[in-house]
Amino acid sequence: MRLIGNDAARDAFAAAADGTALHHAWLLTGPEGVGKGMFAREMALRLLATALDGRSRMRGEIAEDHRVAQLMAAGAHPDYRELVRLPKDPDKPDQDIARSIKIDEVRTLQPMFATKPALSSRRVIVIDAIDDLERPGANALLKNLEEPPVGTIFLLVSHSPGRLLPTIRSRCRQLRFDPLTDDQVAAVVRTHIPEIEAAEVAALVAAADGSPGRALAYAGLSVAALDRDLSEIAATGDTDNRIRSRLAKSLAGKTAQPRYSVFLDRAPALIAATARTRTGPGLRDALDAYDKARSLAAMAPALSLVAETTVFEMAGLVARLAPGRGIA
Repeated sequence: MRLIGNDAARDAFAAAADGTALHHAWLLTGPEGVGKGMFAREMALRLLATALDGRSRMRGEIAEDHRVAQLMAAGAHPDYRELVRLPKDPDKPDQDIARSIKIDEVRTLQPMFATKPALSSRRVIVIDAIDDLERPGANALLKNLEEPPVGTIFLLVSHSPGRLLPTIRSRCRQLRFDPLTDDQVAAVVRTHIPEIEAAEVAALVAAADGSPGRALAYAGLSVAALDRDLSEIAATGDTDNRIRSRLAKSLAGKTAQPRYSVFLDRAPALIAATARTRTGPGLRDALDAYDKARSLAAMAPALSLVAETTVFEMAGLVARLAPGRGIA
């Protein structure tokens, strides 16, 4: 599936790969969900196919039956490794993902580095995301970046490059990815969910803030309905607590966890959008509400706060945006 957006990053990398000396480590930076991981995997395919075929495959189509494409799809390419956060329970690959990439994963690379690439002159390592790499693992990886194995290209995805070891950043060439336009996000959503209704596409685009990954994560969670409730609370103040009580109950159950997470994202976002339209005391009140909402959204999952209470409190912050109410 073709990657949409960030053509400048694609062109810059392709030009470097087609040049005489490709840097051994690339730091792919930008907001989460804009396609950095997908880009890294596509470039890995192209780099390995180029090395195998003896001609540039950095542009144009690569058939699904190409040897490199088949091996990567099967997870069997001897010159490709991908480091990601793994499930805590191998029998439940879609649940309870580890919080970090462990040093043991970095150590699995060392036997490969002790030999030459198997199929061509090149191997590729993708780490998605290097932000998740625990400190001992980062230190171990640094040794490989300082003395890169022959023919090895590192593609390191980072949502927060400022949190990385400066020594890692200094050994990488940075490739910046920007948020996508609304039209591009909509195109990604329609490509992945052809049957989606126009109203839901519009709601997902508004919630995405340029991140198609976020839009797809929100798909099927009735974001449009959540936004309508939040907007009504902001407009009326929900003086009888009718809407916030209903939201608190509906988002409190275990099965509602995905929508609860969306609510924690959308409420501060709505307050921020409102703040951009205000001046004077109204702006000050909205910014105060935003600071409190953002803090609550961060604390709720970290401290396992009761969902029903958290939703009611968050909705109360949104209600303070209503005309004449202000921030207490």
